[in-house]
Amino acid sequence: MNCFYNFKQLLFDHKDYPVHGAILLSTVGTQSIMVLLNNVFFQLPTYFAVSVIILGFIFYFAGMLLIGNRYGRHKGWNLADDWANTNCIIHGALSITGLAIVTTNTFTAGFVAVFWVIVFLLLVIVEIIEVIRAIKRIQLYGWNKGVFNYNVTQWSRNFTFGMFYTFTLVMYNNPIYTMPDRLINFQELFMPVWAWIVLLALVGQIAVYVKSRVATTKFVQRRV
Repeated sequence: MNCFYNFKQLLFDHKDYPVHGAILLSTVGTQSIMVLLNNVFFQLPTYFAVSVIILGFIFYFAGMLLIGNRYGRHKGWNLADDWANTNCIIHGALSITGLAIVTTNTFTAGFVAVFWVIVFLLLVIVEIIEVIRAIKRIQLYGWNKGVFNYNVTQWSRNFTFGMFYTFTLVMYNNPIYTMPDRLINFQELFMPVWAWIVLLALVGQIAVYVKSRVATTKFVQRRV
């Protein structure tokens, strides 16, 4: 009920609120319940699983409407400063939705194949935007402040990358979902590469976090 109330507030009462990808955690939280229950406890009835997954879709489309409103209606924003780290959840929320689908064996193989392609394309589009944003930030602020300045929201990228890998892996290994040969061949080439990207992104984020902690510790010591 809180999600419905908050969406109503943002859609009608606070239209100018600077919404970003964190709004899509409503979808992430909903689908994660399905993944948890189905994998840790028991197989849920199909009708219940489908209902919860569809609810997650509703939250996703409402969140995307708010994000589109934020960047479409507001003028004067720039990519370097106003594109949030959490916007990678645009594809991450769909990845965990896909994981919920393939772990509960709901929806058809054809739907899952098309859905995977859509998520993959969104991942490519959003991450191209991220690269362009990084270039602009380096031009404006330099390497250190531009891309190596730690912020807790940066971990959302690791979540989304890892979730897409997990969605793809479970989908690939699930015999219920027979995929077209071209898609299977692409995934077999793509998965080893993506696994390295997930690992390198995690190592890089840990390095940025450690750098931030060291800098903070030195600053505190100098103040003392």
